[in-house]
Amino acid sequence: MAEQAVETMDGWYCLHDFRNIDWPAWKQAAPEERAEAIGELKELLAKWEAVEEKKEGSHAFYQIVGQKADIMFMLLRPTMNELGNFETELAKSKIGDYLLPAYSYVSVVELSKYRAYEEEHPEENPHVKARLQPILPKWEHMCFYPMDKRRGDQHNWYDTDFKKRAGLLYEHSKTGRKYSGKVSQIISGSFGFDDWEWGVTLFAHDVINLKKIVYEMRFDEASAHYAEFGEFLVGNILDKESVTSYLEV
Repeated sequence: MAEQAVETMDGWYCLHDFRNIDWPAWKQAAPEERAEAIGELKELLAKWEAVEEKKEGSHAFYQIVGQKADIMFMLLRPTMNELGNFETELAKSKIGDYLLPAYSYVSVVELSKYRAYEEEHPEENPHVKARLQPILPKWEHMCFYPMDKRRGDQHNWYDTDFKKRAGLLYEHSKTGRKYSGKVSQIISGSFGFDDWEWGVTLFAHDVINLKKIVYEMRFDEASAHYAEFGEFLVGNILDKESVTSYLEV
């Protein structure tokens, strides 16, 4: 008999857009063209801040450390169309002429109903709604990675009893709660949207806490027996004030 599929509550749609900067072309551009491109990027950031102030979406902008990408835009919006509009707007901008695709991930902010809710429509609960439509923290450091649940012969998440899955995730969440105030986590589901099943985005004030929480969670049975992980990307925050110094040549 097939195991019970858990119902999910879905919130804002999410795009992680990783780009490389075409540094040779950027350095060869005329100073006035670089200034125009930086100005347009700042205008885009200001536009996204206005959206965030109205609580109609959220964003994060980070410099990626390592050779997998140079920068990451993370966008949360109520519709998938708005994510597509962002990509088009960026491509048409002057700064877009100097950005090369590195990696992207499409998903939707998700909460699973493994726990019982008193309300008939828990997604309307203000606390739950805030988790489904989050304002992304502008903390100093971030980490993103995609993941799957294992379907092996010995350990198969999708052939595991519902109550056992719920218990494993509860134990897993207890590890995460130890880092409350130190690490903020956004879970987004990507079944049918991308190559992995979930995307995990972690934000921290102290970058070492990103390492500590991921390491400690590896010992939880939910991870040790059932989790498969993709590439990890880590970065430091960029804002309007630091964009100019970052792009200066």
